[in-house]
Order: sequence, then C-alpha cells, then structure tokens
Amino acid sequence: MKRRGFRFAGIFCTPLSVTTYFFAACLLTTGFLTPPGALILSAASSPGQESSAARPGAIVKAQAYVSREPVPQGGTFEIAVVADIPAAYHMNAHKTSDEYLIPTTVSANLPKGIAQVDISYPPGKLKKFGFSETPLNVYEGRAVILIKLAASAQAPVGSLDIPLTLRYQACNETTCFPPAHFLVTASLKLAPAGTASHLLHPEIFTTQR
Repeated sequence: MKRRGFRFAGIFCTPLSVTTYFFAACLLTTGFLTPPGALILSAASSPGQESSAARPGAIVKAQAYVSREPVPQGGTFEIAVVADIPAAYHMNAHKTSDEYLIPTTVSANLPKGIAQVDISYPPGKLKKFGFSETPLNVYEGRAVILIKLAASAQAPVGSLDIPLTLRYQACNETTCFPPAHFLVTASLKLAPAGTASHLLHPEIFTTQR
C-alpha cells in the first residue's frame, strides 16, 4: 500500500507511520513550521515571485580563516567561519529563542590527526518581527563562529584542507526560506613539532575574545 505523506529535502514525512509528535518533528526538520506566522518559501516557488538573489543558497555567504601558519604538530589553532548576512535578512542564532526554530550550526569534517577542542558561537541579539509575538534571537550583518582545534603529535606534515558546513535558515521580515547549507574549506599547513609559526587574521581572532 502506498504511504501517504510527502518528501522534502530528502526526508519522507508521514502521519501514518509515526506519532503526532514525530510527525511535527519531521515538519520542523524540513522548516515547514519555522516560524509560526511567517511565510515559508518553497524551493519550487515561481521564479517570478522571488529573484535568484533571494534563494536560500544565495542569501548567506561564508568564508573560513585559520589563526596561525604553519600549525606545528602537537599545537592548537583556530578556524573562524565568517558568515555574511545581507541587509534585510537574518538567520536564527545558535541559541534559539524557542525549540521550534532551526539554529545556526557549523560542523567540520576533520582529517586524521586533527581533533576539535571547542566551538564558540556569538550570542545573537533579540529582535521583534511581524510574524512573531515575542522577540527572536538572531544574527544580522556578520556572525563569526570560532572552532578550536588541536593537531596530534603524529599528525601528517604538509598541506591540509578541512571541509566545513554552515547550516542555517534565513528569513526576512515576512518570509522564511527552507534550511540551507553553505560549504567552505579551511586550508592550512602542518609542520614538524617545534616549528615557529605566526598569527594570521588578527582582525578576526583578536576581536572575538
């Protein structure tokens, strides 16, 4: 028998195979319930309704920066993922105002010899929107996420790329878009233990303390 439901973003949601609670969770994962009162623009909307600049993948841009070069074996370093949000848009902060909101997150695909020590998200700011009864904690303008990493004493020496994924949901004053991913890569050099290194991008790393 054919299952009733719908597929969105690779997820099949059906009220028949799950409880009401998990069906709601499925809707939240796809962004269909975020947030109440806001128009959620489907990826299949007519191009005449929104310009290409308003599609989720084109709204928030990000770049990755490494704090030092080279990184010696056994040393620590940081990667900053800098997300730039155009005027008139915002995205939910990592610490959301309510559990139904989709938080901004960054994940790293770490190679052998590199371990994540910590990750730090900016606090965001509370702002009132027409579709919400209460202020929401959001990022506007620029958000800098800092990831602290450690290279093991056996980490392979040489050039290294670390892929990172920024996951977010962008909104404007009236419309929320489906959750989106932005992929960035941090490139660094690993050197033998004891190698001297110098700091990079102090305008990013020193101002975020």
